[in-house]
Amino acid sequence: MEKIDLKDFSLRRLTDLVTALGLPAFRARQIFFWIYRPGTSDFEQMTNLSKELRATLAAKAAISSLTPAVKEVSEDGTVKYGFRLEDGLMIESVLIPEESRNTLCISSQVGCAMGCRFCLTGTMGFKRNLRPAEIVNQVTGAMEEMAAAQRGRLTNLVFMGMGEPLANFDNLIESLEILMDPHGLDFSSRRITVSTCGLVPRIPELGEKAGVNLAISLHSVNDRVRSALMPVNDTYGVDLLLDTCRNKFPLAKRRRIMFEYTLLMDVNDSLADARELARKLHGIRCKINLLSYNPCPALPFQSPAPERVEAFQKILLDAGYSVFIRSSRGADISAACGQLATKNSGQQGIDSENGEEC
Repeated sequence: MEKIDLKDFSLRRLTDLVTALGLPAFRARQIFFWIYRPGTSDFEQMTNLSKELRATLAAKAAISSLTPAVKEVSEDGTVKYGFRLEDGLMIESVLIPEESRNTLCISSQVGCAMGCRFCLTGTMGFKRNLRPAEIVNQVTGAMEEMAAAQRGRLTNLVFMGMGEPLANFDNLIESLEILMDPHGLDFSSRRITVSTCGLVPRIPELGEKAGVNLAISLHSVNDRVRSALMPVNDTYGVDLLLDTCRNKFPLAKRRRIMFEYTLLMDVNDSLADARELARKLHGIRCKINLLSYNPCPALPFQSPAPERVEAFQKILLDAGYSVFIRSSRGADISAACGQLATKNSGQQGIDSENGEEC
């Protein structure tokens, strides 16, 4: 019989499992603590559990982990990790170091079904959802690498890598519960951001169940243009998406929704586009991240001139918005926004559309 991967379980679900075995609930807390203690790889290390219980766990359960099969370091300090999964598929995570924080951009799926025209992940199609353990193990794997390299502490997590997080909703919520549990990895909800291309029905539910930061991959507020770029817009149009953000996402005090806007030359970068964006976002407590597109030979888009980006930003600033121009990181190792692609897995187009810290 295949062993149960204990890293697929939040403390809540692990408690159910343990009590179903006739054990007291506090055993679940002990096991959960050990699972996420650095260096724990074997049940024999759980010294406050009886030998009999350790033997039972070893027979029926496993503690999974991910170690980078590929690691590349950029000139700017960005690190790209390629994690090989049990079925041979590979996912990528990107560590973005900054002076005051270290951010890990993580994946939620192998491939993606959303088909965004400017995103390399869409060219490979959808392979499968990641299990909670495979999501969490990107974090623990990166933390172990950082500790070994003395790169400091991991402070922020962004679900902006490969895949659409809200299309893997149940596993996303389970992994967030593990990541934020004080007995587990103890990340604050303020330090975690989930990005979506706009699966509207799941957006309020994300706020209610997880309370993390929300980022919207917007890229246009013109339905015709956005639908041409992002097929999801045919189902959930701009007005519905923005109304949900404005009225249905439970936004905590002093928090704002982040709108991500990749500027594509002669597609969505006109001054008229900027004025329409300012109008459409009215009444939403938000900030806007502008990113000039990272050109890719496989896709037919180009980046606008820097002065065009600055003019776009000025219109939004004059309208009273907080607007940031994000520079790409890790371009020399194909780890910049829109450029992630594993070279060693037999897969093509593994991408982080929005792999810049928010």
